[in-house]
Amino acid sequence: MTENGVTARGSDVANEAQVTIGEGRAGQLAASLRALTERIDAACRAAGRSPDEVRLLPVTKFHPASDIEILYGLGLREFGESREQEASDKVAQLRHLSRVRWEFIGRLQRNKAKSVARWANTVYSVDSDRLASTLDAGAKAALEAGERDTPLRVLLQVSLDADPARGGAYEAELLTLADRVAAAESLQLGGLMAIPPLDADPDAAFERLARLHGSLLTAHPQATELSAGMSNDLEAAIRHGSTCVRVGTALMGARPITSA
Repeated sequence: MTENGVTARGSDVANEAQVTIGEGRAGQLAASLRALTERIDAACRAAGRSPDEVRLLPVTKFHPASDIEILYGLGLREFGESREQEASDKVAQLRHLSRVRWEFIGRLQRNKAKSVARWANTVYSVDSDRLASTLDAGAKAALEAGERDTPLRVLLQVSLDADPARGGAYEAELLTLADRVAAAESLQLGGLMAIPPLDADPDAAFERLARLHGSLLTAHPQATELSAGMSNDLEAAIRHGSTCVRVGTALMGARPITSA
């Protein structure tokens, strides 16, 4: 991965780590990263895309800060978290890792938005005007306090199943929400993200998502990120244009702590 976190290429660092890292958790993560990078590369080749077009975002929620330190040593710089308190604790513990970029990927309650706006590079789950407004205010306060030096990048979460329990803006609301975010003083519109409906054909879901992203790009050409695909369906997502796959289990293994 490049130092600025723009693209995650793990093969070189993982291959080098094979020489220097032995048994234990570090060895497990190095081997998993190597296998995952090979899988992403193969999916890109099969789709006729360059591997440099697809970014790996490790999903480190429920895993200890020590795992992030290991992955940082393997060259990764971006990490996805989804629980505000857990993430804030890790941010505090890992301040010595100066190039880390934290990305908040879970559903975000408005009362937690100001905290997240202080440390997140990107929030992936913006699905309402109210949440966008709260994040804008939080990012503005953080900028004024010197807690961040760039606008907060956000992705719009689009609902592919109209299930309010799973989050996401409805298709008919998407462009209006995009306009709202693009006009916000302290936000930057990055693109779209989605999670396929339960038990759905991932190819059909990601094909629809790609069409929605195309419509968004017509109105907002800068919104180039399309975050789709996880451990079980990243190949389908890459076939349909994903630029960022969010991978937890295939890289990190089973959760070592409960979600309670």
